[in-house]
Amino acid sequence: MNDSILTTIKQMLGITEEYTHFDVHVITHINTAFAILNQLGVGPDNGFFIRDKEVTWGELIPSDNNLELVKTYTHAKTQILFDPPLAAAAIDALSKSIAELEWRISCAVDFSNDKKEETNE
Repeated sequence: MNDSILTTIKQMLGITEEYTHFDVHVITHINTAFAILNQLGVGPDNGFFIRDKEVTWGELIPSDNNLELVKTYTHAKTQILFDPPLAAAAIDALSKSIAELEWRISCAVDFSNDKKEETNE
């Protein structure tokens, strides 16, 4: 399985890995999602970004972490920025999904931090 962040998001957007015409746009929107995720407590303290397809999910999300939904969030945020749905109802549904994912990610980060504090006591 390809663990490349860029390749995964491109596939979820319906773009083949070989088609690179929109890579700069997709990368920019992925990095926007990562900046928001950083504010929610995901990733390194000094931020996280990609420049190409070489960066993997494992570099952002440790394998023992309960943050797999970061992938769904990154796709949804990139989708709404890169290629938003035409119907207002679809945009609204996607926006609500993004808001719920942000809340759930915040909860997961808080839970993870609480568990770390418990083990350090």
